[in-house]
Amino acid sequence: MARLRNGQWWMHILLLGYVAAVLFPLVWLFMSSFKSNREITANTWGLPTRFSFENYAAAWESANIGKYALNSAYVTLAACVLTLLFAAMTSFAISRMKYTRTNKAVYLFILLGLIVPPGALFIPLYRLIQGIELFGQPLYNTHLSLILVYCTYALPITVFIIYAFMLSIPNELEEAGIIDGLGASGLFFRIIVPISLPAIVTVFILNFIGNWNEYILSQLFITSESLKTLPTGMATFNDGYRTNFASLSAAVIMSIIPVLAVYVFLQRQIIEGMTAGSVKG
Repeated sequence: MARLRNGQWWMHILLLGYVAAVLFPLVWLFMSSFKSNREITANTWGLPTRFSFENYAAAWESANIGKYALNSAYVTLAACVLTLLFAAMTSFAISRMKYTRTNKAVYLFILLGLIVPPGALFIPLYRLIQGIELFGQPLYNTHLSLILVYCTYALPITVFIIYAFMLSIPNELEEAGIIDGLGASGLFFRIIVPISLPAIVTVFILNFIGNWNEYILSQLFITSESLKTLPTGMATFNDGYRTNFASLSAAVIMSIIPVLAVYVFLQRQIIEGMTAGSVKG
């Protein structure tokens, strides 16, 4: 109220307008998920005549959304865990171990990944994955190929955030651990990782959202119908002649729910992880 009296009411109006602009597509999509295709065409912006879950049932059963969702969950979680493991160990080595010149060179090399346009790596990664075999089987068109590619893209920003957080950890904690007989692995798993959980949770959520919604790479590296992830699987609603907008809307709503749930329950950790370590380092 004090801000409103001081003439800052226009800021609140702008923020409310921004929130409305962001929420409107979601509300419209939610309403469309209860309409038929004819109703969407005839009354695009209107409310549904009745609320029925037929579109959700059709999307889950006929379009095999459940299978695609399981594939997305597996690929997304595996990529996030693998990225965090590599990024946390790398950040620990270059932020806590005293190899000044080497650490700086490695850190700058990793940060180069932030300035490389993602599209510039599509063809090299595609050719690389196609030429690799594991145990006599091609890596291409497997979930592992997608997991490795997701890790490649996520490592630079993940290291950047976790590294900044680890720099803010006092050296006295490590010294106390060394006095108690901890080695490098003990310091990492028993001291550094528990303290760095806000940053780790933050990058986990950011990578989860990015991997879950990713379309181009999954379309490029996965061709088998049974291995497709949710974004590419939803392309089945387009048969070449028309698009089933009603079922597609229901499928999109179902794909949004896991991301919203993760973000709502862990939003505090996101804010803490993004702000922690911003002063030092």
